[in-house]
Amino acid sequence: MIMEGILVGLLLPFVGTALGAACVFMMKQRMKPALEKLLLGFAAGVMVAASVWSLLIPSMDMTPSDGIMKVVPAAAGFLAGIGFLLLLDVAVPHEHIDGHGDEGPKSRLSRTTKLAFAVTLHNIPEGMAVGVSLAAAIEHNAYLPMAGALALAIGIAIQNFPEGAIVSMPLRAAGNSRRKSFAIGALSGIVEPIAGVITILLASVALPVLPYLLAFAAGAMIYVVVEELIPETQTGSHSNLGTIGFALGFTLMMLLDTLLG
Repeated sequence: MIMEGILVGLLLPFVGTALGAACVFMMKQRMKPALEKLLLGFAAGVMVAASVWSLLIPSMDMTPSDGIMKVVPAAAGFLAGIGFLLLLDVAVPHEHIDGHGDEGPKSRLSRTTKLAFAVTLHNIPEGMAVGVSLAAAIEHNAYLPMAGALALAIGIAIQNFPEGAIVSMPLRAAGNSRRKSFAIGALSGIVEPIAGVITILLASVALPVLPYLLAFAAGAMIYVVVEELIPETQTGSHSNLGTIGFALGFTLMMLLDTLLG
């Protein structure tokens, strides 16, 4: 039963991304900006709520110390996660979906490749979050039950659906074939189960660092929200839809974690 839960939890986010990328076969034109902002805001809301209820709170709950020392692992892990994503953002050449220029070191990579790298950077924290929550469910079930870990996986899978479409549709609009656009959009999510497995193995080897890993994943996800998602929802018109999407995503993830966790 535990192994089945782990397998389902690891694969759900990838399935969500692949299903979203498949929208390229059903939609002829690029996604409307208003809908894109709504979906990006929704993804940001899910990630913020998941960071709090599924990662930071369990990180503090499973720390045996009292007083200020109880929050040290959460604070240290959170800042380390922010720093890790900042380092990747600087070191890896990529281009965000909004097309506002290249980021990272200069390279001769194609725009499609740099877009794929950007999405991969985005998905690494989500895979880590699912992996570390599953590890916590295995080792510290009282603080984060398997149902709670699966709730996180479900929430990330739901927000990955629009993200898969947001990746594949611009690639199609840029002249790539539907199959290629779908493949890149779907495969951008394969990093999530890979990152999840690596995180589970790391946590199983060093159990004392589990609270740090939970907070690390939270910091990495918050970095993506602040650096990429929220700015993209607030530029240009329809910014209010990004805010509405954020509220809906946050509420949905909060309910999932509370009811299933």
